[in-house]
Amino acid sequence: MTIRKEIDLNKPLTAEQKQMLEDLKTRPVQPDEDCPELTSEQLSQLVRVSEMRRDERRKQTVTLRLSPQALRTAKSLGKGYTSVLSRILESALKDTEIIKHYL
Repeated sequence: MTIRKEIDLNKPLTAEQKQMLEDLKTRPVQPDEDCPELTSEQLSQLVRVSEMRRDERRKQTVTLRLSPQALRTAKSLGKGYTSVLSRILESALKDTEIIKHYL
């Protein structure tokens, strides 16, 4: 049986919610019919899938020249700004109109 609790991330946690989360730390995992325990074979398959996809997700290091303004703007996004730049670039490269505009 699944128990679902919703927590509004925009509001501070109540004392009851904090206690519920603390109690979950020591609660044992109990597989049920909705989420049975996986066999060793099933677990090994999950590992293989993650290994296959690991190379697809691995980021490549490149050198990129940016204008001082572009770099300041990117850095103003804070920690992780290079990941944001990567997602922006991926999105732009999928849009043929953007590519045509800047060629």
